[in-house]
Amino acid sequence: INGPIWALIAFDSGNYPIPEGGDVTREALFQVILDAQLPDGGWALTGEVSDPDMTGMALQALATYYTGNELVKASVDKALITLSQMQEEDGSFASIDGPSSESIAQVIVALTALEIDPDQDARFMKNGNSVWDALLSYYIPGGGFRHIPEGELDGMSTEQGYYAMTAYY
Repeated sequence: INGPIWALIAFDSGNYPIPEGGDVTREALFQVILDAQLPDGGWALTGEVSDPDMTGMALQALATYYTGNELVKASVDKALITLSQMQEEDGSFASIDGPSSESIAQVIVALTALEIDPDQDARFMKNGNSVWDALLSYYIPGGGFRHIPEGELDGMSTEQGYYAMTAYY
């Protein structure tokens, strides 16, 4: 599912035209994404249980179509409920290997793409902790992010942490 998700994100990142003559269209890509939505409301790379990373990525791809397509809107609204239910009490999100800054980052980018404030929206506050608070708990003074709560500086975590911050700002 991540292929169609990232293809749609790439095409929409600069409103690039899709080459003619093939069977790939924006509508076909978002329909593949919609068709892959799991019964519990989100998306997963494998299996039948939603994962916050893939759900966040799917929402990023669908955000452009949220206000103009009723099927997309219904799918996104269901996924937002699922994401809220997946959120941990400290505001974080856990994927296959447990809580990680990358899972949090993908959710922040998804929420901001949908114009939802990840630091203020009540659906994404748990025990007084927002998604934004959770991301910042992974920050390492001096510049960067760790992958797991007690981890060391990590390149991918830093990249995703900074682009989540950029999306938020």
